[in-house]
Amino acid sequence: MFAQKFQVYVVLDGRKQACPLEWLDQFCMRNFTLPAEFDDTLPVAEGLVEAGARLRPERFAEGLAAWLRQRGKISSPTGRVEVTRA
Repeated sequence: MFAQKFQVYVVLDGRKQACPLEWLDQFCMRNFTLPAEFDDTLPVAEGLVEAGARLRPERFAEGLAAWLRQRGKISSPTGRVEVTRA
């Protein structure tokens, strides 16, 4: 089911850090009933997510960034999420 692994980083105030596991877990659970492409995601550690084959890293970054902005975790206009295949 999990065909790929993503490294997930949050860049806040110019500092790049692994995305906290708590944020990844909340995002993946909240998105379980929304776009189907997020259904096959499993946070496994800080900054590490396993995902199904149909989810692109860019799409995961876009969805997570929007979710974090809505919750005030990313408030700076320069804050962003970076996702790469591990």
